[in-house]
Amino acid sequence: MTATDLEPAVRAGALEVLDASWREADGFCPPNPEVYPHQWLWDSCFHAIAWSALGDPRGVRELASCLSGRLESGFVPHMRYLGPSEGRGPLPDRSSFTQPPIYAHAARLLVAGGADLGAEVVDGVASGLEWLWQHRRTPQGLMYVVHPWETGTDDSPRWDDWVGLSAYDHAAYSAWDRRLVDETSFDDQGAATGSRSFACAPASFNSLCAHAAMECAELTGDDRWRVRGAELADLADDLLWDEESGLWVDQPLLGGGERCRTPTLDGALGALVTGDPAKAARVLGQLTDPEGFGAPYGMAYLPRSHASYDPGEYWRGAAWPQLNYLMAVAARRCGDDATYAGIRGMTFDGVLASGFAEYWNPEDGTGLGAVPQGWAAVAAAL
Repeated sequence: MTATDLEPAVRAGALEVLDASWREADGFCPPNPEVYPHQWLWDSCFHAIAWSALGDPRGVRELASCLSGRLESGFVPHMRYLGPSEGRGPLPDRSSFTQPPIYAHAARLLVAGGADLGAEVVDGVASGLEWLWQHRRTPQGLMYVVHPWETGTDDSPRWDDWVGLSAYDHAAYSAWDRRLVDETSFDDQGAATGSRSFACAPASFNSLCAHAAMECAELTGDDRWRVRGAELADLADDLLWDEESGLWVDQPLLGGGERCRTPTLDGALGALVTGDPAKAARVLGQLTDPEGFGAPYGMAYLPRSHASYDPGEYWRGAAWPQLNYLMAVAARRCGDDATYAGIRGMTFDGVLASGFAEYWNPEDGTGLGAVPQGWAAVAAAL
């Protein structure tokens, strides 16, 4: 069946998944009420995008809900707890770490769909980005993170040198994640600002911050954000582009090693913002290539030809709906209709075969992680 044939099933499934986890009193969906019973920042942003695509006004409430957790400084936490503290920093009711600022893209799409966000939400988008620009920039001007949680790609092989692994071990990663919390420094409001053992300027985080700045310019009419976004995109092209892999790679700042250059799908996100058409074309050419990231239910997180590719393993090759969506946005931005259509088809096949899973095996569509998970509903926005 074609993607067009599958679209009604994708839209119906997306609405069912979101509606089943919606918390009316709180105005948002936990990613999965049993497995992930809290609010996550970029999950809620993808939910808002899906709500908007479905023509449901709950997208405004979902975005407003996740931005309502920001601190007085503007910092937007990556979690708000719906129960006892999760111990992700000193704050009792929310995380002290952040996540990629997808909220600017979600806000811009909601407004484009006719929604009235209100001044508080728009101000929340701008203040969240302003915090990042003021507190998370290297002397060169790149954005940095102080915990892998902040990238959203928790157990990516790009972090293996920090963990000291020769082979992937999820338990070792979980223990390391918790140790990093103890090694993090926090400001007087409880936001993470530094670390004694981990700091990195990731290709993905820089690309998504640059994209957010450009979206914020569209949202607010403040051209300063367009300039900031373009400057950051150019800096990533200069400092993070890897000619050998044809992708952007991470720059370790404290700790780390050569494995931060492992080719992964989040190294392709620079296509969202690069001003270099040749770089964008080279990246987009890998997305549906069977020797690259293209798979029957793709896209795979690692190239299928890579020695470490494991299609059934967490962040080691599995397909992720939110990354599929972002790469489709990049393809559309670059006018590559064929790649957009290819990603759309793979994503529709994947969400339906997996039952709208958190992630899935890109070779056979087997659902992995939490099934269902709300952010898979973002397929409805393709």
